[in-house]
Amino acid sequence: MKERIEPLWHMELAVLALIGLQILLGDRFSPGPKYFIVVLECLQLIVLILIRNSGHPEKERWHWRMMLLLTAFVSAVNTSSLLLVMRALVAHPAGLSGQTLILSALATYATNVIVFGLWYWQLDGGGPGGRGSHQPPIDFLFTQMVTDSTITKEPGWRPAFFDYLYLSITNATAFSPTDVLPLTHRAKLLMSIQSFTAFATVAVVAARAINILA
Repeated sequence: MKERIEPLWHMELAVLALIGLQILLGDRFSPGPKYFIVVLECLQLIVLILIRNSGHPEKERWHWRMMLLLTAFVSAVNTSSLLLVMRALVAHPAGLSGQTLILSALATYATNVIVFGLWYWQLDGGGPGGRGSHQPPIDFLFTQMVTDSTITKEPGWRPAFFDYLYLSITNATAFSPTDVLPLTHRAKLLMSIQSFTAFATVAVVAARAINILA
């Protein structure tokens, strides 16, 4: 049976969404020149599109490394933006409306969800190129993995990017695993960091919203 090639356009749409959220942020909440950061992210995305699904092992390895680099870069930028937004939410700086602050916080929250979805997708089982080989450690146990294939109608099921995005969404909203279980220490560490960050963001935004409405 021919090996299934995991589609990458889901990931590319997610990166475009990240770039869009970055543009929505005010210049005050960017750790550097906002449009310079956006251009760098666009250039990295273009390189990823050019070398995707090439069938050449070396290019596939470079694609994985470039994707890790892009995710790490976006994570660093968003973490800096999140800290700036949270400081502004607490400090009540002059010249910034409460609505602008809350919208910026929600943008960084949404970015965080997508970024962690990318981390989960790239690290679990060796990433999209290694999943299914069972050589690297499997980080997440999905319900489809332990469900009879006659029920799922998908023998040999493997998670795709959307499954990891769903995992990230549920972890950021429930602050705990739902139907996907972390198996390794790095998976538990990533989920813990995401839950703590999401909870802190929601708590500060909620407090600021109550202050505005009061």
